[in-house]
Amino acid sequence: MANVNWSAGIDSVSGALSKPGKGQHSCQKMLLGTHRTAPTTSTNCNRLYLRKKVQRSTVPSADELSHRATFGAIARAVNTRLHNQQQHAQDVAAFKAQSRYTTLRQYVWNLCTNEYYQNLG
Repeated sequence: MANVNWSAGIDSVSGALSKPGKGQHSCQKMLLGTHRTAPTTSTNCNRLYLRKKVQRSTVPSADELSHRATFGAIARAVNTRLHNQQQHAQDVAAFKAQSRYTTLRQYVWNLCTNEYYQNLG
C-alpha cells in the first residue's frame, strides 16, 4: 500500500477524486480516497484505491427504467419548485415549522414525491 503525505492544510480526503467518464479522452480508472474515523491508535487512517472502469453487462430492466423515470420527474419538480420565487417563501416557512427534515431540499423532495404519487392514482 502506498504512503500518502498530505500537503499543509489537508488533513484527509474522502470520496471519488477522479471518475471514469463517458467521453473518448476520459480516465480509465477511478481514484477513490477513504478516511477512517473509527477510534484507533494507528495514524494511517487514509487510504487510496484505484478502481477499473466497469461496463454494464445487462440491459436495464423495465422496473429500473420506471424507477429512473420516477426519480427524474421528482427531481425536475423539486428544482422547479425551489426556483419558483412565489412558492419559495411558503416552503421556507413550512420547513421551519416542521422538525422531521433537516434540509429544505429534503422537505421539498418529500412534498414533490407525495404530489407525484397522488397524481398517479
